[in-house]
Amino acid sequence: MAQKGPLPLTFLFAPQVEEETTGQRAPWLQDCVVSLSPCSDLLVVAREQKAVFLSAKWRTDDSGREEMTLAVSWTGTLSTDEGECVSSSICIPLASQKRSSTGRPDWTCVVVGFTSGYVRFYTENGVLLLAQLLHEDPVLRLKCRTYEIPRHPGVTEQHEELSILYPAALVTIDGFSLFQSLRACRNQVARATAAGSDVIQPPPLAYKKWGLQDMDTIVDHSSVGVMTLCVFDQMKNASILGGFNASVKGSPPAMSRYVTVGGGPYTGFFYAVEGSSQPLLSHVALAVASKLTSALISAASGWLGWNKHKNEEEALQKQRPKVEPVTPLGIRFGLPDSRRHGESICLSPCNTLAGVTDDFGRVTLLDLARGIAVRMWKGYRDAQLGWLQVPEERGDREFSPSASLPRRHALFLVIYAPRRGILEVWGMQQGPRVGAFTVGKHCRLLYAGYRLMGVNSVTSKGWQLHTQQVCLLDPTTGALRTVNIPFHLALSDKKSERAKDMHLIKRLTTILRSREVEPDILESEAKSVLLDIKHPAIKKQALESLLSNKNAPVSCLTSVTSALNETLKRQGNYCKCKTSRTYHPMVSLSSLQTRRRWMKRYSSSQDSLEGIEDELSRVGPTLQRYAQLTARPSVSFAQDSPDSPLPAQAFLSQMECTDDGGLTVTRGLCSCVSFAGSFMFWGCLCGKSPPHKVCDTLQQAGISPQQLLSLLLSVWLQREKEVLQKPEEAVRNLHTLLIALSNMEGAVEESWDPQSISPWWQQVRCMCIQSHNAAAALLAAFVAHRAAKASTTSRLQSEWEAVSLELEQWVVCVRQLEDVLVLQTLLLVPPPQGAAGGAAPQCSIKTLLEGGTGGIADSVSKWVFRHNLAPERLKEILQKREDKEAGDQLEQRLLVAVCQRFPHSLSPDLLFAHCCWEYVVQWNKDPEVHSHTRIHTDIHTHTHTHVFLFMMVQNTFIVKRFSAAAFLTEKVGKAPKDRLCRRDVGMGDKAVTSFLGCCVQLLQILMEADSAVEDVAPPELSAEEAWCGAEGPASLAELALEQRGVHYPLVQHHCLLASLLHAAMTFSLKVKPLSLFDKNYVFFCFFSSILFHLSHIPAPSQFLLRVLTGWVQALVDPSSSAPPPSSGGPKADWWPSLCLELGSLLQVNPDILRRHIVCELYNQGLDLRAEEVMLEVEDKDVLGSQLLVLTGQRLSYSLLHSQSQTQAAMELLARLPPTLCTWLKAMDPSELRCPLVPLPQTSRLVGRLIEILPENHAQYSLALHLLEAVDALTTED
Repeated sequence: MAQKGPLPLTFLFAPQVEEETTGQRAPWLQDCVVSLSPCSDLLVVAREQKAVFLSAKWRTDDSGREEMTLAVSWTGTLSTDEGECVSSSICIPLASQKRSSTGRPDWTCVVVGFTSGYVRFYTENGVLLLAQLLHEDPVLRLKCRTYEIPRHPGVTEQHEELSILYPAALVTIDGFSLFQSLRACRNQVARATAAGSDVIQPPPLAYKKWGLQDMDTIVDHSSVGVMTLCVFDQMKNASILGGFNASVKGSPPAMSRYVTVGGGPYTGFFYAVEGSSQPLLSHVALAVASKLTSALISAASGWLGWNKHKNEEEALQKQRPKVEPVTPLGIRFGLPDSRRHGESICLSPCNTLAGVTDDFGRVTLLDLARGIAVRMWKGYRDAQLGWLQVPEERGDREFSPSASLPRRHALFLVIYAPRRGILEVWGMQQGPRVGAFTVGKHCRLLYAGYRLMGVNSVTSKGWQLHTQQVCLLDPTTGALRTVNIPFHLALSDKKSERAKDMHLIKRLTTILRSREVEPDILESEAKSVLLDIKHPAIKKQALESLLSNKNAPVSCLTSVTSALNETLKRQGNYCKCKTSRTYHPMVSLSSLQTRRRWMKRYSSSQDSLEGIEDELSRVGPTLQRYAQLTARPSVSFAQDSPDSPLPAQAFLSQMECTDDGGLTVTRGLCSCVSFAGSFMFWGCLCGKSPPHKVCDTLQQAGISPQQLLSLLLSVWLQREKEVLQKPEEAVRNLHTLLIALSNMEGAVEESWDPQSISPWWQQVRCMCIQSHNAAAALLAAFVAHRAAKASTTSRLQSEWEAVSLELEQWVVCVRQLEDVLVLQTLLLVPPPQGAAGGAAPQCSIKTLLEGGTGGIADSVSKWVFRHNLAPERLKEILQKREDKEAGDQLEQRLLVAVCQRFPHSLSPDLLFAHCCWEYVVQWNKDPEVHSHTRIHTDIHTHTHTHVFLFMMVQNTFIVKRFSAAAFLTEKVGKAPKDRLCRRDVGMGDKAVTSFLGCCVQLLQILMEADSAVEDVAPPELSAEEAWCGAEGPASLAELALEQRGVHYPLVQHHCLLASLLHAAMTFSLKVKPLSLFDKNYVFFCFFSSILFHLSHIPAPSQFLLRVLTGWVQALVDPSSSAPPPSSGGPKADWWPSLCLELGSLLQVNPDILRRHIVCELYNQGLDLRAEEVMLEVEDKDVLGSQLLVLTGQRLSYSLLHSQSQTQAAMELLARLPPTLCTWLKAMDPSELRCPLVPLPQTSRLVGRLIEILPENHAQYSLALHLLEAVDALTTED
């Protein structure tokens, strides 16, 4: 039968009528012009001059369910000329031209026809796009035809067009031209709106205008499309109408066919020949020739704008646009009936049939290809028509003999009789009435008959057009309903078995949806329906609907499936029918439910498990700490709890029937498998159900022991928290279940040799090895080890203790799980608040073995990073391990315990190496974090590991940023700013300075370690006995030992370059560091393995002198706090020694640097520190000459440039020798950074000058005069 369902759209339009019609609220919709978009996203309701546009919107009802509604998006007046009213309208959705479109419309155009003859085009928001006066008579009907993909090879492809009917004329607009014009108008409107202008220039519109002749009245029409006569019809028409001498063209012409209804004749058929200069018939030739010569395929005239000034509007209203004359088109033939007048015509989607209504209350079905009426219905006054084209379901093709052919389509005619308030659906052409529905008497049947405009055979590939064919609008309830018809209703009459089966399944669906039905009634109805259905596919569908219902009790499901099973057995096709495969899991579910009801009342003695207490007590403290760390509160949903009731459909969805009658558990979602396992075994693990009875029931159900074992261990491992609450009781119950499953038939093979590996116990080991739940896996291994040992002993039947490969595998597995438990407990310790790092990693035996020999050290190093352990702290903890002491904190005790269990994998050298690597990796992710630059340079590891690890760090992480910093500094010629550093190096200027300092330290350590690497043998890498089977990537230590030896001179020069860059960044100096070296080798040697030579140029000395000057200035800089001497800041005490070391590498005389330091310290007023450095200067003569100038600058400032000059100072200046006075006046005190130095310090400086200058020195006498002057000035003060 036909299916009727409400489309989730609500009509929200209440019309404003005049006062005299306010009392008649019911038939108001019949007086309105209503049109609906085929996409059901726009509804237009118009009456006289006003209109309302309703657009689709989502809303949430009171129950929280979202639904699509039609809400008012625009309302206003459409008429612009005085006295004109809306006479017709349609909504045309325009397809999107984007490649990513999937079939939804880009926008919808509203086309409105008026009684004045105007046709206007609007957007969804009521914006007028264009208007045209095509004819001066009222517009009777607007219709559209869009592109449809031909279903058969010989069908002519129809083009899109818009047809406009006038009382005696028909205008057709080409769809492609209209589509392009509407898009252009919409774009111009958008641009005009953005520019603030209201005037647009519409593009030209091409159309054809026909004058329909030889018919008295025309009220409706249909444009059938282009057709082509076959050769026989062409010759027949030529011989009948043209006579014996008629000529026939080789190719038949293409003609556009139009069908009209009205009066005189009742139905008319018009044919317009396309693209042919010679018509088929002579009496048509004149008309066709005149038509072809005068048809309008030109730009439309008479465009109208809007929103112009009032003067322009009045001028446009006075001057009517020119209306082009019509092209006469005579009627070819018709259906004459002088008393009958047609009211409407509705074209079928396949363009072969049409339904016509008349004033006699008849509905006539026309065959358009033959031009005859093939069927008539009476008693349908004021009927409204629509068509439904339904494709064949994919499921039906499986049972059809024509499964290899294209999908078939069924055609139905929908008739709405408002006088009777009934909606009927009829099969075509001579089919029965397949559905009838009682609806309101004031509804409106909305049938568009077209889809999206702008679609062609190329753009429509892969599209799924979401369009509704027939909708019924009920103004009383505000509901918009659609009619859906199953395809099979078109196959036969009411006695069809398939139609009856579909009726039965619909009846069953209605019962299942009802929540108030009693279980007994549900059982009887479901059993009756399933036994009455004949078709196997529908029977299977009905059974699946019943089994997937959540409200159906298990007893009902069991009874129904049992009855169906017996019926199938009696019919003899039990093994052939697919429906029988759903019986076994249903019986299993019923049996399990029944067993669980009396299992809870059943009590039996549990099997004993001797010796497990010792093992549990041994690992008890670790289990307790592990349980405390994993028992943190977390968010979970109630429906996700494994203790929630298991619905029948969830259980059955995990079961599949095999060919031998057994059951297999499918591996679907992990949550579903967990629910099924908990349903079967959790009651036994908690001690609420006897394990032997449950296992017997499961074995009777046909589930293999291997799958049951997998489900049991899955539940055990996933519900680890509940297991650790009562581990002793849970372990005993698990042992009982495991023994019961092992004794099942097919579990442990009878031919198993105890000296070989058992597949049964190997399955247990595999699940324990792969599990990340270390505690539950260890307890399961304890139990399985005991059970395997007992099984092996019973098979050997010997008084000697059983020793086999199977038991040795279990010993290794237990040892590994104990190690994993301790390691996982350490990794679960939460880091301090605010520390870096993410969630704690989950480890298992499988992940550690796949991680290689360095996987364990890698996990611990990540834990060290998350906890931000300082190198000194880590070294202290490892020292306690060697002393067999444990700290007071939990993390210390756990780390010591882990290191004791992994003495080789976590040796100090390897652990420090992995920690160093982890810190560098984290620093590389975020170079701005200063704490990540800690590279553990103060940890003394093995020399070989030290050297090669730093080589890996240098080559992997350091060299790229280091080279970027060097080339950037070389490019800008000075210390780069923050923006340039972030662009080229990837970090700020402060981070670059810190990074370069770390590079200096790293290279220095590398040089120190390389000098001693030949004296020490390389370390021997080993692993624990239980972890020798690690297979995975090479460890960090192995990769380090595989590195080639360093090139000491190259490392030395890299260290030199890093020191220069660090100094330049620290003191913001101007320098081109790469220019200090030989340009012929610099680009080939730096950051490579080739040695280069230094160039002998004075530039390095000047750079080092500027570094020393910057260091002395930083000593007295009040803006920065004094850092510790070991820091890397500009005030560090090691800068002079570093410059001296760099000077030796750059071939700079160190005495020049020492003299410069002395002069800079005296210049800054730091006389005491200058005297300390003066002792190391070798060339005293040069130093004396330099200090003599500095002393003269001080005395010149005191006597000549000081603002507080005294009379005694002036008298002293007069008593000085002329030579000294002239020399003091030539001095420039502005070069002094600290001119205000106490006179005793200057006197002490002059005394030092007398000591270091020899008596035969040229300036010795000048120094004596200075000494006298300073002494005199000091005495007067």
